[in-house]
Amino acid sequence: MSPFTDALKRLLVGRPVHSERLSETLLPKRIALPVFASDALSSVAYAPDEIFLTLALAGTAAYTFSPLIGLAVAFVMTVVVLSYRQNVHAYPSGGGDYEVATTNLGVSAGLTVASALLVDYVLTVAVSVSSGAQYVAAAVPQLRGYEAPFAVLVVVVLMTMNLRGVRESGTAFAIPTYGFMIAIIGMALVGFVQLLTGHLADVESAKYGILAESQFSTGLTGLGWGFLLLRAFSSGCAALTGVEAISNGVPAFRLPKSKNAATTLALLGSIAITMLISIILLANRMHLHYAEFPADQLLDPSTGRPVGDTYVQDPVIGQLAKAIFSGFPVGFYVVAATTGLILVLAANTAFNGFPVLGSILAKDDLLPRQLHTRGDRLAYSNGIILLATAASALIVVYNAQVTQLIQLYIVGVFISFTTSQTGMVRHWTRLLRTETDPAARSHMIRSRVVNAVGLTITGVVLVIVLITKFTRGAYLALIAMAVLYLLMLGIRKHYGAVRTELAADLDSTARVLPSRVHAIVLVSKIH
Repeated sequence: MSPFTDALKRLLVGRPVHSERLSETLLPKRIALPVFASDALSSVAYAPDEIFLTLALAGTAAYTFSPLIGLAVAFVMTVVVLSYRQNVHAYPSGGGDYEVATTNLGVSAGLTVASALLVDYVLTVAVSVSSGAQYVAAAVPQLRGYEAPFAVLVVVVLMTMNLRGVRESGTAFAIPTYGFMIAIIGMALVGFVQLLTGHLADVESAKYGILAESQFSTGLTGLGWGFLLLRAFSSGCAALTGVEAISNGVPAFRLPKSKNAATTLALLGSIAITMLISIILLANRMHLHYAEFPADQLLDPSTGRPVGDTYVQDPVIGQLAKAIFSGFPVGFYVVAATTGLILVLAANTAFNGFPVLGSILAKDDLLPRQLHTRGDRLAYSNGIILLATAASALIVVYNAQVTQLIQLYIVGVFISFTTSQTGMVRHWTRLLRTETDPAARSHMIRSRVVNAVGLTITGVVLVIVLITKFTRGAYLALIAMAVLYLLMLGIRKHYGAVRTELAADLDSTARVLPSRVHAIVLVSKIH
């Protein structure tokens, strides 16, 4: 490496850190929460949008069901969080769903989960950064048409921050994440106070009507209506993406790792559910009308015709903040800024989960061994660079269009959810066969019930997601998972062949000649 290149690397990444300081990079809960929760919390920024725009297909009457769908999503999130608290206690090594599936269901199940998680991590970066780029382009018109290059630049910045180390990047991202939490919860509190005092105003879109599709013109009946509710529910379940990240990042926590990870998971679930339900309830009471194609679906009350392309539809959170803080513009700008920022920083969760999972897969000969090597700053540098490269390629291919990328999302999450819960049920069943202590057996039985409920719920949601999203782009994610599955099998076969070729032929009759020179050679194995 030339002196100039080395100097540039040190400027961007920092000086090397000795391996014995690895413990200093471990995260306390206050830093681990924003590091691992930014993805799940950012989902709250667009999950309500997905629910409302899906219900809009049936007209304004369908919005009365939005609180029920929100509660259903909150129930699923609660079950998933409780289930994953069992996971982090039982498997604290950081393998997460992959380790659970491999240990309890076999290599094929583990590979299925691993491929699903790897694809989902790449999509997390692509979707989050592209969404943030769209927000910035809306605020800065000069960026219109350059969203993809801007998004790639953001990915490069995130990559550089994470190459400096998990702790340093976590500290940098903690303030914006906490700012988003405070902004949304603060907005909700002000909104509910206004509701109780009778001063809650309607949002700007409340004055518009919604043109229902032809199959719903006779009312909310029939199989089509049931399918629409299921589709809205599956879209709302996007709020669950990122919940699994903590189970994959347990090694990054301070001691006691499992306890701290479980506590952080509980905090994440509580905050995300509070924010999600608050947004949906306020949007319902403020008569928000939100459509996928507002120019054609929203109707001008004065003419009864579509509003046309001149109408600019703000996101759900933006409309709520504008109405709630109508007399306090600073509040609106704080909510809008922190929301746009959290959408970009959500990618940081993937930058912490993907490299750890990649290192575990590399150790198991399923990915190139270079992914198991730590860099100068004790981060898995090769995994970070690989993730940034894959996400950037996806952003360029889809030109940073969130509406296209979002269809590939969520399928991999629920595949890993369902497989992991199946493995945990088998885990507790296996332990119960040999456990004799009554107290321990009682704890295992309760844990198995929690995971069994999680298996049932996530399995049902997975079926709904596959039915409602398959033709809208989810099939591409499934194809990518299948390709990764076969690729990992090929890598394992290659390493197996190399191991066989290099194996030492230890003849029992061989004799070691005496030598005056003695040396200690450090090797991983004799070959």
